Amino acid sequence: MKTMEEILSDANIESYTSLYSPKELIERYPVNEDSFNSVIQGREAIRNILDKKDKRKIIITGPCSIHDPISAREYAKKLKSLSDEVSDQILIVMRTYLEKPRSCLGWKGIVYDPYLDGSGNIPDGLKISRQILLEISNLGLPCANEFVNNIFPQYLSDVLSWVAIGARTTESQSHRELASGLSMPVGFKNNTAGDISTAVEASKAARYPHTFLGVTNKGNLCAVKTKGNKYCHVVLRGGNGVPNCTPEMVNQTLSLQEKAGVPKNIIIDCSHGNSEKKYEKQEEVSYKVLNQILGGNNDLVGIMLESHIHEGKQAFPETEEQIRNLKYGVSITDGCISWETTERIIRKYAEELRKINHQ
Repeated sequence: MKTMEEILSDANIESYTSLYSPKELIERYPVNEDSFNSVIQGREAIRNILDKKDKRKIIITGPCSIHDPISAREYAKKLKSLSDEVSDQILIVMRTYLEKPRSCLGWKGIVYDPYLDGSGNIPDGLKISRQILLEISNLGLPCANEFVNNIFPQYLSDVLSWVAIGARTTESQSHRELASGLSMPVGFKNNTAGDISTAVEASKAARYPHTFLGVTNKGNLCAVKTKGNKYCHVVLRGGNGVPNCTPEMVNQTLSLQEKAGVPKNIIIDCSHGNSEKKYEKQEEVSYKVLNQILGGNNDLVGIMLESHIHEGKQAFPETEEQIRNLKYGVSITDGCISWETTERIIRKYAEELRKINHQ
């Protein structure tokens, strides 16, 4: 027999599962000195690039979403080796996306469903996600993530150097408030319809102090007061099948930023609408952006790539057998370019940037 409270408040709730507090998870999987240095140095380098104190460009690259920690580790090791080679011209940040925003339905990421079986084992998802971030940062690679849920940052933000607020949440007040209190630079994407002004408005709103409801690292509800995050910027990802990586759209974005009184900094997402959702076009898009940089646009501070060990994508597994037979190093969400293509793009950027920076 349900109580009156359950009838009134929990009519559509099947169950509640208690979680350990963020503090408990962090104490179980703590940041060591290598990881600390990686995170701090990554944040500082991104800030310096946004402030135009560092001439390097940012390349954020990695799987559309991580579903297999083993292949993510292999990718990270390859990326770290390449990062060391091009560090004079490029700051490489690994895309370590653990949540997936969905327009309707679909797999929501390893945090929510780490075993790909619909069990929704969030306690294990949090542990696995934190372990992934620690292992990658321990290699000396800064990590990037998109925050969809506003509670997860307390569990994971201490291991991240850059965060995105995605196209589906850029207009959300709670995400703008969240960004205002985060300790790392934050990129706001234009919305799915391609409206750039929403990202500019969001980056401006998050630069100011906010007060909102939140959770402490001990898991207690609280009122949060923030200082504002001065390192919020815009990420152009196209929308409704229309690219916005062209010089005309970039200049329009810069004008909107100038009018809003925010620093002129843009990262181009080479996937999504900019590649017409065709993963193989990311390389073409990346070189279009590079040409604008070589042409003197210093406000284009970097690019994002969806990249994995092998190109393309595979269907999300529906059975245990399909889970066992997943192709190694192939995305189960958006299609990705291969490691070989990724390496070619990054080396091309480094080669061309050396020419203009050594003049």
